[in-house]
Amino acid sequence: MFDQEDLEAIRSAKSEWAETTLDATLSRFGERRETFETDTGGQQVERLYTPADVADLDYEDDLGYPGQDPYTRGVYPTMYRGRLWTMRQYAGMGTAEETNERFQYLLDEGQTGLSMAFDLPTQMGYDSDADMAAGEIGKAGVAIDSLRDMETVFDGIPLDEVSTSMTINAPASVLLAMYVAVGDQQGVPREELRGTIQNDVLKEYIARNTYIYPPAPSMRIITDIFEYCAAEVPNFNTISISGYHIREAGSTAAQELAFTLADGIEYVEAAIDAGLDVDDFAPQLSFFFNAHNDILEEVAKFRAARRMWADIVDARFDADDPASKQLKFHTQTAGSTLTAQQVENNVVRVAYQALAAVLGGTQSLHTNGKDEALSLPTEKSVRTALRTQQILAHESGVADTIDPLAGSYYVESLTDGLEEDAYDLIDEIDERGGMRHAIEEGWVQRQIQDTAFERQQEIDAGERIVVGVNEFTVEEDEHVDIEEVSAAEQAKQQDRLESVRAERDDAAVEDALAALRDAAEGDENVMPYIVDAVKAYATTGEICDAMRDVFGEYEPGQAV
Repeated sequence: MFDQEDLEAIRSAKSEWAETTLDATLSRFGERRETFETDTGGQQVERLYTPADVADLDYEDDLGYPGQDPYTRGVYPTMYRGRLWTMRQYAGMGTAEETNERFQYLLDEGQTGLSMAFDLPTQMGYDSDADMAAGEIGKAGVAIDSLRDMETVFDGIPLDEVSTSMTINAPASVLLAMYVAVGDQQGVPREELRGTIQNDVLKEYIARNTYIYPPAPSMRIITDIFEYCAAEVPNFNTISISGYHIREAGSTAAQELAFTLADGIEYVEAAIDAGLDVDDFAPQLSFFFNAHNDILEEVAKFRAARRMWADIVDARFDADDPASKQLKFHTQTAGSTLTAQQVENNVVRVAYQALAAVLGGTQSLHTNGKDEALSLPTEKSVRTALRTQQILAHESGVADTIDPLAGSYYVESLTDGLEEDAYDLIDEIDERGGMRHAIEEGWVQRQIQDTAFERQQEIDAGERIVVGVNEFTVEEDEHVDIEEVSAAEQAKQQDRLESVRAERDDAAVEDALAALRDAAEGDENVMPYIVDAVKAYATTGEICDAMRDVFGEYEPGQAV
């Protein structure tokens, strides 16, 4: 990309600058610290970058053009000049009625897509009256016990006019079936349903632990969803392969990148082993990344992710459809960076992280509320978070040109460095027999734990500054309004569940659950049977229990 004579002249001029101008300043004033690294310590940051640092960059092969392989500069030819990213504020507010109110409020305030948070019992496949649900109903999100709850959540919200992202994993098949059923009730053709289910069980074994079934049947359910959606719901993203929670657990940017793409490789291999053609399901795969504090490192990570996935899908799976190679991703600002101290500072953190996501070319974005280190966000804080995106979109100018940081010597060098580090980790995973084996050995978990431990030591020692926590602290006694789920609201959800059970046709429920068990015991696709059970008002817990009867439950230490 650069003339060799010019590069030599630049190297020579840089050396001369260092010996004259730089050395004189260093000898008098020094620098703030001896070494500089990116936020997670993954990349050494040099004092100055020049064309010599990207001397091997090949524009056509490494960057190209938006909408063309290798997609480094974006998956769409016009990117935000044609259409802004989807603005999704994550919401799930205890009861279905409250969640509907929050969704309606956000849509009225200009949100362009819905993002649904579920409470812990729902995430684990339990009903609100289960012993395991005690004290957790509606706390981390909305409780969805049956189709009745899903009907209430989307009352007055036409599913052909919005897209909905659902952060659900082990019971993703059940919640997807409920969404399809609501669409059927509304008369929306299934091909017009748009959205995403997270459906990423491998990262549950790594970072979150909201799993239900052992890995083999979990992967079978996932590939059944791939097959079902390709035929029935072709515009719904069947999985959101999540690096977000890997980063929240403490990984570096390079680890987030590598482990996420390695999970993606595992899912594609499982689907191909199940007899699916890569081009039939790969266009419906999506990804989910974290936007952390180091703006330029995050931009580089997103650019490297697109380039790497295009290469992986081409080289490993020989895909023909260009859409199979396009890494499309949702981004959420980093919850782990939010502080309970000086919560107003979180507004600033979120704004910078959102900027990184947009500069990196995200397809949709959630900006955290300032109070999410304390509770579910209040209406006021979620409005501020949404306004952060709207100001970014309409006032900052960063959406007016595509990949505006391309060509930056530093950003291109970071992009190459992150890609190299991530491929080294993927090679190590391959040597260990693939991602499932690396998880089974605990190797992936140890990499993340070691990084998280080192970071916390740096914070405790004051080597890493967290504003308002270990530096620039103040005495605080101000009251902060927080959202809380009352005991009365939890009891109301249990009463609703009891009412559903009293009003439904029990024989139809039993028939639907029996048919689902038979399908799970055989090799039929389970999704049509889950849809039938949902429409009979079988509950989330009953449907998951029917599959538990066949598949069993995963216990930590089991083979992955």
